Amino acid sequence: MTAFPQSAQAPLSAGPAASTARRWNAVVLGGGDPGDPFAAAHGAAVKPLIAIHGQPMALYVLRALRDCPDIGRVAYVGPVPPGGEGLVDVRVTDHGTLIGNLEVGVAALGLMQQPEQRVLVITADIPMLTAAQLSDVLRAAPDAGLIYPVVRREDCERTYPGVKRTYARLKDGTFTGGNLFLLDATLVPRFLPRLKAVLAARKQPLKLASLIGVGVLLRLLTGQLSIQQLQERVSSILGVSARALVTPHAAVGTDIDKPGDLELAKRSLPQP
Repeated sequence: MTAFPQSAQAPLSAGPAASTARRWNAVVLGGGDPGDPFAAAHGAAVKPLIAIHGQPMALYVLRALRDCPDIGRVAYVGPVPPGGEGLVDVRVTDHGTLIGNLEVGVAALGLMQQPEQRVLVITADIPMLTAAQLSDVLRAAPDAGLIYPVVRREDCERTYPGVKRTYARLKDGTFTGGNLFLLDATLVPRFLPRLKAVLAARKQPLKLASLIGVGVLLRLLTGQLSIQQLQERVSSILGVSARALVTPHAAVGTDIDKPGDLELAKRSLPQP
């Protein structure tokens, strides 16, 4: 987590120069729990199909992708929103879990055996993200196996006053995680089993501590862990080079998963 976008207000440290000529293939995670009460309350089969100004929120995400000059092919995992059929290159059936959908989405693009293939994995429930913001994130990406954008709390609250997010307090500041990440497609088979183990242990404190390390976990819980230390531990656990990307774009970290978020999106997005 050492390389940050040039547009960030206070980069934490320097990192390798990002390529501005790279094109990214994209996997859009558009599935969801068919029993999701939030989706059901709005007459949608899954959350990304909830309408904002009469259009599924996933359609906003697909348009941002297609308007971004840095995006190549797009695979959509889950039911494609009405009006989005022409914006998708590959349609993939929802496999029920985030990890499962990530795996089948990347595989559907046929990139795992091709060198130097970078993939953007993005959820379909961040409709406020614009093509320009997405391009800024992609062009700032360092050369690493796994890149995870994060947003400072002050940037979230300045952009969307009163927004409710889940934050993590680190020595470098307070951050919320993004709803997209960037990866080297050829490394997916290497780190996916380890990522599955961490996710499986997330509700078992002793097992999670054994994977992460008790000292690291305690420093994380008490806000004494730095981004650099967290980066090093994540890289060690997953067996790939992991970096954080601090971005000022609050839309990256603002997904729509409760009524207040939906009202925020309606206020923030223009009427078609």
